[in-house]
Amino acid sequence: MLSLLIFTILSGILYRIFDLLSLSTQSKLNGPPNPSYLFGSYRFLNESDDPGLIYEHWEQEYGPAFRVPGGFGSSRIVICDPRANAHFYSKETFGYVQTKLSRVFIENLFGRGLLWAEGESHRRQRKALSPAFSNAAIRKLTPVFYDAAYKMKAIWDSTLDAASGEASVDVQVWMNHISLDSVGIAGFGHDFHALDGLNSPVVDVFDSFGSGDTSFLSNLVFLLGPVLPVLQNLPTKHNRIFKRLNQTMSGIADELLTRNRKEKGVGEDKSIIGLLSYETTSISLTWALIELCRKPEKQQKLREELSQFVGSDPTFDQLSTGLPYLDAVVQEVLRLHPPVTETTRVAAEDDIIPFSIPVTTSSGAQLNSLFVKKGTVVTSPIRYMNRAEVLWGPNAKEFEPERWLEIDGLALTRAKEIQGHKHILTFSDGSRTCLGRSFALAEFKAVLSVLIRSYTFELPDGPNTKIDKHPSILPRPKVAGQVGAKVPLKVRRVE
Repeated sequence: MLSLLIFTILSGILYRIFDLLSLSTQSKLNGPPNPSYLFGSYRFLNESDDPGLIYEHWEQEYGPAFRVPGGFGSSRIVICDPRANAHFYSKETFGYVQTKLSRVFIENLFGRGLLWAEGESHRRQRKALSPAFSNAAIRKLTPVFYDAAYKMKAIWDSTLDAASGEASVDVQVWMNHISLDSVGIAGFGHDFHALDGLNSPVVDVFDSFGSGDTSFLSNLVFLLGPVLPVLQNLPTKHNRIFKRLNQTMSGIADELLTRNRKEKGVGEDKSIIGLLSYETTSISLTWALIELCRKPEKQQKLREELSQFVGSDPTFDQLSTGLPYLDAVVQEVLRLHPPVTETTRVAAEDDIIPFSIPVTTSSGAQLNSLFVKKGTVVTSPIRYMNRAEVLWGPNAKEFEPERWLEIDGLALTRAKEIQGHKHILTFSDGSRTCLGRSFALAEFKAVLSVLIRSYTFELPDGPNTKIDKHPSILPRPKVAGQVGAKVPLKVRRVE
């Protein structure tokens, strides 16, 4: 094992020396010092409670573009400017492609489908899948979201009856269950029965990422995976988890194909997109309940808007455009808590990125655009772009749904310069804009509308209850002091 580690390290060093001789763009930019030659800033950012705050600090010190050190002397460019990000996303899949590490992971987990594809192949596959995620298709699926919500409501009502009207409910686990069942049935006709208490291998595998394997070997394999894919056969915890998830996904895809899928590629990719939205939607629903507990007056304001629905539920069209405060709450949750916090790509060709404000190089020169050499790694910091005070104003870190209702609310800030959906990058942008966006928004709004009409929610220690980050395949919230990703809330029926 020791000889293998030495070989691995030497291989990585040689690879980086060759790579760095051909890349000089990053050296022209300012940036933070390298905390570790072996890991660069990877561990520092990964272990931070809020990487967005770190990027914001670096943006204030170094400007709208800066160099961030990576492992073995490598580096990447981080762009914190709306115009630069719009350009970056407009050239995705052709000018900027996934890193070697990302493609290896995606291929191992999901095969060479839409998530793996680049360029013309990605365009063709996305076009084939688009009808399955159109508004017309989602409109027909909306009753499925309500069915799952009311199934969960019946279980909660029984719990409240047995507890004299108030109960502590771990909403994180229930949002996982309702999201998985909804996505399974609506997305590809597979009922996971998570709300019935059936253990799902998908949930087990996703949860196992939260164990936080930070061993030297695991981190080394993560960093050198793009250079030596054979390292993924080493017996690290993350490698074993990836293999389990791959087996689980393959089993589900095989079941779908033998039942009712005529087009293999479309069927598999639709199921994969659905399963990925399970994790993101459940996290977003949990954050929505947390934020509405932190500001009970906003929870009540949302309840009042929804009170018009007695004995009926909002239609798809009403969920989409007829409930402004519900939409504002959802957009604000997605802005503050994007499940995916950044996008990292590698330049497939030389490029010039334009900026709306000048970039200062290490020599002190002021540039309105930045030359990016082929092979340069570039990061769009989604969480930073969604929460930066320079873009959103002094209350950028606050949960304020009203910002979406005020006619001039966004017009008074630079946020309007961001080109993503509703001026946020939570769903990415450009050719890789989340294909399941309408699906996720409809599910999010339908489930939240049932919950807020039916129950009141409180954090265990009041609005100031501390919320921590729980590591997982995507970071989840947790109430501080809880073991695992638990968010127990006090739940009562609405009087």
